[in-house]
Amino acid sequence: MPIWLFLAGLNGLTAVAASAYSWHDLAGEGLPQKMFEIASANQMFHGLALLAVAWLTSRETGVGRRLAHTAGACFTLGILLFSGTLYWLVLMDSLLVRGAAPFGGFLLMGGWGLFMVIAIINALRPSE
Repeated sequence: MPIWLFLAGLNGLTAVAASAYSWHDLAGEGLPQKMFEIASANQMFHGLALLAVAWLTSRETGVGRRLAHTAGACFTLGILLFSGTLYWLVLMDSLLVRGAAPFGGFLLMGGWGLFMVIAIINALRPSE
């Protein structure tokens, strides 16, 4: 589905930009630089996971396809809440929503768990 490919590209692009900002503009700032590095790395990893979602939604049918779309939603919202919270904290020196980052982390893990469920469904599906 084109939306997942677009979101993968958007997250990859912004993760690279955030990484560059961390390296160049936050150099030597200790914790803020480390937080930005964590946020950009997680954004990149899960942007790549969105590539897998794009592939799965074009390949799967039925429940597998719905689970792949749900995984994509988990990754997208998880990136926004986890990485977005860390970016906001560093840039604005305030916490926008308490608990957003951990909830985002749980969503990211949920996306990976849904990939596992899709794998199990495919393993149990009778051969054609």
